[in-house]
Amino acid sequence: MTGGQGPAEAERVELTVGAVAPGGHCVARVGGQVFFVRHALPGERVVAEVTEVHRRFVRADAVTVLDAAPDRVDPPCPYAKPGRCGGCDLQHVAPEAQLTWKAGVVREQLTRLGGLTGAELDALGVQVEALPGGPLGWRSRVRYTVDGAGRAGLLKHRSYEVVPIDRCRIAHPAIQQLPVLGPVRWPDADAVESVASTGGDVTVTAVADGATRPVSGPEQVREQAVGRQWKLPPSAFWQVHPAAAETLVDAVLAQLDPRPGETAWDLYGGVGLFAAALAGRVGATGRVTLVEAAGAGVAAARDNLRDLPQVDIVAGRVATVLARGQVRPVDVVVLDPPRSGAGAAVVRAVAGTGARAVAYVACDPAAFARDVRGFAELGWRLAVLRGFDLFPMTRHVELVGLLLPPASPHRARNEA
Repeated sequence: MTGGQGPAEAERVELTVGAVAPGGHCVARVGGQVFFVRHALPGERVVAEVTEVHRRFVRADAVTVLDAAPDRVDPPCPYAKPGRCGGCDLQHVAPEAQLTWKAGVVREQLTRLGGLTGAELDALGVQVEALPGGPLGWRSRVRYTVDGAGRAGLLKHRSYEVVPIDRCRIAHPAIQQLPVLGPVRWPDADAVESVASTGGDVTVTAVADGATRPVSGPEQVREQAVGRQWKLPPSAFWQVHPAAAETLVDAVLAQLDPRPGETAWDLYGGVGLFAAALAGRVGATGRVTLVEAAGAGVAAARDNLRDLPQVDIVAGRVATVLARGQVRPVDVVVLDPPRSGAGAAVVRAVAGTGARAVAYVACDPAAFARDVRGFAELGWRLAVLRGFDLFPMTRHVELVGLLLPPASPHRARNEA
């Protein structure tokens, strides 16, 4: 940057990188200009190439590292470089340091958007836990985009440009072995979806104009979780890490401690993973209400939970169902919204139920923090927080937080 002018796209700038930020970036400042820099680590001195210029900030990629941080490693994937595949944000970061990176993002979001103080965050002990299996070969569901030449690949960061690849290193080994990439062509497809289930099923589905066409594998895949076998269409939502379902269920049950005879809600319940676990705890004298809007999820839940008469399944948007009073009074709630979060209306509805505890399962720290602030404005408090690295090598992190109402005497087992 010269003459007091801001940077231009493709310009290269030498800078020293600061703290981590959401989105897989670190923050740097040069002459009052804020840079969000990918492929960098805090404390590094790098040469960064500008990729986007906005009025208040600039995006850039670190293309040359002048002074490397101790936690920098060589990316195990040759496509995890500036200008190549955008699927992995943190392959240049040592696995243990990735956990610290993500915990830092969670703290920042809970401070800036959630309104929590440093003392409150220290009391929560914000950290991110690794799951078994290591940082590679974990992703059990992969969607490849097809380019104009019919080649399947993954997208560049913040782009619709397809990067053809030989294999995805974070994909499940069974998916890496599928004849989907390389010389294979998909002339009539927009995307190719691959699934490797915990039950041992492997499927490939072609997608064109929103319609799906099975290519190989069974029409329903088997998943194993909470002592049950699940059958669902490959397109239905299931956690992409093989250990995620059990990990999240264990965390939710530990925080809520559901009791026999209690009433529970499973909001945004999908195929019924949490509902099944709750049903086992509240027993035959308790009730569980699952609310889900996606038709495939509702159908799969009804099929998979038919042996649990204490579970009621309500099809509809959560906000609409709660506004219409279509669910029973409740003791405990599992709130597992999409990436956009629950939102103010759902937060108000849940806070007004008289529930003794809410377990909030979140895949986006920013949305979670905004909803935590919404609960706090109604007198609720975030009493327990656990973070899980369900998505190694990427910026994403999963959170499970226990929210308690005003003057609640309840103490979760891992809060005591």
